[in-house]
Amino acid sequence: MTAQRVAMLSVHTSPLDQPGAGDGGGMNVYVEALARALAAAGIGCDVFTRAARPHAPAIVETGSGVRVVHIDAGPRRPLPKETLSGYIDEFVASARAWIAREGVQYDVLHANYWISGAVGHALKHELDIPLVTTFHSLARVKAAAGMLDDPPGRATTEADVVRCADRLVASTAAERDELIERYGAEPYRVEIIPPGVDHHRFSPGDQRAARRQLRLGPGPVLLFVGRIQPLKGVDLAVRCLAALPQSDARLLIVGGPSGADGDAEARSLVELSRQLGVASRVQFVSPVRHDRLVDYYRAADVCLVPSRTESFGLVALEAAASGTPVVASAVGGLRALVDDGITGFLVEDRSVEGYAAPVAQLLADHGLRSWIGHNASVRSDRYSWSIGAARLRRLYADVAARALVQCS
Repeated sequence: MTAQRVAMLSVHTSPLDQPGAGDGGGMNVYVEALARALAAAGIGCDVFTRAARPHAPAIVETGSGVRVVHIDAGPRRPLPKETLSGYIDEFVASARAWIAREGVQYDVLHANYWISGAVGHALKHELDIPLVTTFHSLARVKAAAGMLDDPPGRATTEADVVRCADRLVASTAAERDELIERYGAEPYRVEIIPPGVDHHRFSPGDQRAARRQLRLGPGPVLLFVGRIQPLKGVDLAVRCLAALPQSDARLLIVGGPSGADGDAEARSLVELSRQLGVASRVQFVSPVRHDRLVDYYRAADVCLVPSRTESFGLVALEAAASGTPVVASAVGGLRALVDDGITGFLVEDRSVEGYAAPVAQLLADHGLRSWIGHNASVRSDRYSWSIGAARLRRLYADVAARALVQCS
């Protein structure tokens, strides 16, 4: 049996939203790119997301064979994702009504993030079709890293979804192990399918041309790309800049505040840069279109990914594909993406010195920087959205042919 149509759930953020702004991030890129690749592989894909704009149309045809379906749940305005658990039942009812009204037959549900997992869990039983879940981040992993900002009940909801999902998709072996060890997932139901990268969009290029495009002058450039929130560790990037012997180095922070602490975090970064005497060398850049990010990756000498936890790390992969060395935290999926000393550097602790040493080494040695950037680009070839879609296509067919897993 081959799955013909998939209902992909991305409740709290739409694949149409700007990555790096609000709650939009790597998951937006993941859902949009994977849905497009699935459609190219012959799988019809509708992405269900909460209607968060007053005039959001019921359906948006993306032009790539993917439809984005806006479901009413709560007020039609952006809401903090921390509050969306209160609208799960409404989303389930509205989605169920839309499916019945349209007469669409789905073979598989694919939920992304824990809120979508809760919706998918309910719809699985109402529609009697299998549920595949990708969590993207896990509450118990975040808590182990000291991040205690999740709403009450998230970990319990995740555990419920883990017990009932027909398959769990992990990005790396580390994430698979976390699902097994922290949530009791059955190993045979966890499939490792790494995200991909668009190599037509992200590839090595002329650094000087990229800097001209961005109106950047000479001198070393460090880059951070992502949402501004404590989880992402942007403060460590600022401290690293201040600790470098290269006093002409600059740091570009591309992204906007996210989450309940986002605005406060952005203000604290501005104040921190002033206290450290590097305010003139820190440039905050509003979120840019995903297709424009390649200019920033190419313009940079080093991309910093100082996250406290990271299930995969698409920014690290995009930088690598663009030929830019990455200095990243040795956590989660970043351990699988970065081969320490070969395609970048991994930092085992959160000390400023731990980050500044490899960054300074890369900035001082053009040959090393070029060698690592080349290695990173070559290594990135193993990741593609088409490969991920092909593996998901087989996974969908497998679960669609089996009896549903029952809640335990």
